[in-house]
Amino acid sequence: MKKLNLYLCLLLLLTGCAKVSEMFGREKELTPPAELPKFQSKSEIQTLWQRDLGAAAKKRISLRLAPVVDDGRIHAVGKKGRVYALNPDNGENLWETETKAMITGGPGTGEGLVLVGTREGEVIALDAKSGQQRWRVRVSSEVLAAPRASEGIVVTRTIDGKVFGLAVKDGKQVWVYDRTVPLLSLRGTSAPALARGMAICGFDSGRLVALSLKDGQPIWEARIAVPHGRSELERMVDIDSDPIVVNDTVYAVTFQGRIAAIDIDSGRIQWQRDMSSHAGLGAGSKALYVTDESSHIWALDRFNSASLWRQQRLQHRMLTAPIQFGNRVVSGDFEGYLHWMRETDGQFVARTRVGRSPIDAPPIRYQQLLLVYDRSGTLTALRAKK
Repeated sequence: MKKLNLYLCLLLLLTGCAKVSEMFGREKELTPPAELPKFQSKSEIQTLWQRDLGAAAKKRISLRLAPVVDDGRIHAVGKKGRVYALNPDNGENLWETETKAMITGGPGTGEGLVLVGTREGEVIALDAKSGQQRWRVRVSSEVLAAPRASEGIVVTRTIDGKVFGLAVKDGKQVWVYDRTVPLLSLRGTSAPALARGMAICGFDSGRLVALSLKDGQPIWEARIAVPHGRSELERMVDIDSDPIVVNDTVYAVTFQGRIAAIDIDSGRIQWQRDMSSHAGLGAGSKALYVTDESSHIWALDRFNSASLWRQQRLQHRMLTAPIQFGNRVVSGDFEGYLHWMRETDGQFVARTRVGRSPIDAPPIRYQQLLLVYDRSGTLTALRAKK
């Protein structure tokens, strides 16, 4: 109950939405989001297609169920536990499977599987080519992050602090790693990053741990943030956004803590700086892009953390993690807008609206397409004209 109450409070504090009535039975005024900034558009954005897959969760619940592209197929989830494989050219079905489950994590892919996690604590594996169910197993608790597979192992995080290694073939447990969950934390978990025979996982304690895919044993551990403050609320340093791997470096950011670059082989911290984010980060060739808790977007030098630019004109608009798309940086907001910024200085070049529902998950790049999935279950494919 404490965890739920804390999540509701933080939702009010962090999202910056104008009014909330469904939580408390009456409307409460909050810090308003910034008005949409005016600018002269310098880029034309074309919508290629849209698919209404139906909301996977209730209208007001954010699950960040981002689609994933693998082997030329878009995989996404929709209403009634449906999982889809779609043609990127037109959004039409390649296959569709109904799991009859409340999907709360995923989809993830790997080893010829499409993987989802459920509210009831199940991991479901579907054949990536046909959509047929390969196996379905129960783990210890709800799965809020995308399961992922590599080297014969499916790795999944559960909300109670455990990481499971399951056999790709039949879902049988190969190993489990258990981490104590703090008394209070944000509702959410980061998905593991799989690289070099390791599952790199962020925890609510502000630590990043690399586990062996083979047996789940820790290879290294890095402390990204140290809890401080007098109250449990002040001491929260959750890693709720996914760590990302670029070449030999892992990047991770915590809530009320720091952002850091970590050597993937040794776990040694290469640099770190104060930063608070629960939305997450994206990487370009030279820069790291981060959305902080106020919905300011930062561009940092990937190699030394120096600030390159900061865009503050979207404050409290509940922005997603930013991604680089060509020579632009793109982030979605709570009113269904996509904000397109110049990668060199963060100035606005375009704005498009894909719908009227919040965009919770970061946009996805696929070749020349930008894929956006909003809370209503609408998947949109866009392209920026040169």
